[in-house]
Amino acid sequence: MEKRFLPLYIGLFSIFALFGISMTVIGATLPKIFADFGWSYTTAGAVIAAGSIGYFLSSYLAGIFLSAVGLRLTISLSLLLVFAGLEFFAATSIPWLNMLLYFIVGIGQGGIELSVDWATLRMEGPGGGRAMSLMHGAFSIGAVVGPLIIAILISAHLQWTLIYRGIGVLFLAIAIFMQFMPLAALGKDKGHAPGKSRRDLFRHPAYWLGFFALFVYVGVEIGISNWVAEYFVSVFNTPIPTGSFMVSLFWAGLLVGRFGVPFFQAAIKREKILIALSALMACSVIALAVIGFVSNGRIAGAIAGMVVIFAGIGCSIIYPNIMSIIGDFFPHTQSEAVGFAAMGGGMGGFVFPYLMSAIAAAWGIRTGFMTYALFSLVIVVLNISLVRAEARGGIEKK
Repeated sequence: MEKRFLPLYIGLFSIFALFGISMTVIGATLPKIFADFGWSYTTAGAVIAAGSIGYFLSSYLAGIFLSAVGLRLTISLSLLLVFAGLEFFAATSIPWLNMLLYFIVGIGQGGIELSVDWATLRMEGPGGGRAMSLMHGAFSIGAVVGPLIIAILISAHLQWTLIYRGIGVLFLAIAIFMQFMPLAALGKDKGHAPGKSRRDLFRHPAYWLGFFALFVYVGVEIGISNWVAEYFVSVFNTPIPTGSFMVSLFWAGLLVGRFGVPFFQAAIKREKILIALSALMACSVIALAVIGFVSNGRIAGAIAGMVVIFAGIGCSIIYPNIMSIIGDFFPHTQSEAVGFAAMGGGMGGFVFPYLMSAIAAAWGIRTGFMTYALFSLVIVVLNISLVRAEARGGIEKK
């Protein structure tokens, strides 16, 4: 990208790092929430789902909002909403109040997702993907650091809820900082192609393939992140801090992939990388589920811990590559197209935690992870279909 965009890219990079922390902290604190608040699997799933509802509602609407009012107002409001929600989340054990607060956080997160992805597409230009992968690497940094801090706090017997307050203040600070960034330099969407409308977008297969690919992918990714700590504590009898560390281990795998894969994208097409890592993710999630059914011993837990890293590497490039493909597919209406795909991811983040909590409550957490294993195969099929649709071309390029 152009050098003049480097300060802006760094600012957005910082936002995505905080975004990653905010998305994974609840998963790392879940065992402690169960212990201190006495929530059931169903209650925890409902709280997590509330955030996902806010996310998928705002991600698509934020795309339309951004095209109308611009990036500055969209990203600023989003950051302030996350700040407000995190400042009061987990201050009390009342489920409905935490659901409302996490819903507010989810609305802000959806706006952040759309704003940063759109801005990265504008800075990088068509045919890219490396800048998007690195940007989502920032998300992985936050996703590793957040759970790690939680594990340290729990081990030191410190008040774990303070991390929510601290993260909230950081969101407020970055919102103020972004007011000095040249956001207007990224311009606006071109609008629908001549003779085309929103109805034409909904008729195109790639528009829906991006939606459903991220629907299933985010459901599996966030599902693993939110439940892997409890999975290791319940199935392999690991201590709570070790369970929390598994969340960091998963996101460490994503971090390695998102910073490592861009080095190969100059020589290997992003589409081939997308399919290859989708297959790695599927194999890893299946292995993680099978190990839990076969054994619950310490050796099995150690092997499962190594598998968690490969699951993270497999997941690493899926989201950013899908976003880059969709952004190139619909160059005139990038904010709408990317927002619609992000909404699919948000809906997956809503449905899958609820599905997981229901399955775990009825048949155990092992069966819940086996369900994720089956859906990981669906992701491979959808990504292959999206790549084939890309090869046929998009409506806005004609």
